[in-house]
Amino acid sequence: MDYKSLKAPQSTITRDMSELDAKVGNVYESVAIIAQRANEISVELKKELDSKLQDFTLPQDNIDEVFENREQIEISRYYEKLPKPTLLATQEFIEGNIYWRDPANTVAPGTSAENNI
Repeated sequence: MDYKSLKAPQSTITRDMSELDAKVGNVYESVAIIAQRANEISVELKKELDSKLQDFTLPQDNIDEVFENREQIEISRYYEKLPKPTLLATQEFIEGNIYWRDPANTVAPGTSAENNI
């Protein structure tokens, strides 16, 4: 996903809690959904960064000599400047770009909703 296109803030801002619980009905469930998505985003960004930095890895281990490549530094700075995964997940949640389901409220196949009380 292109996280650069999201209009997420760079730093934390105060949120209206009624805006967060309007979609789910419970603030705590909303925060749990955002937290789970933030973990997913964090893993995606880490894999992406590792794959880009893999090109700069040297096959030998020299602890004494540290080679810093300008391109490697630019890639690292790009990822440091991105908004944190929590801010990205919150923005996705507010925009309605996160899909979630509640297993407690789903109806099993072959049963009617009246039987699930």
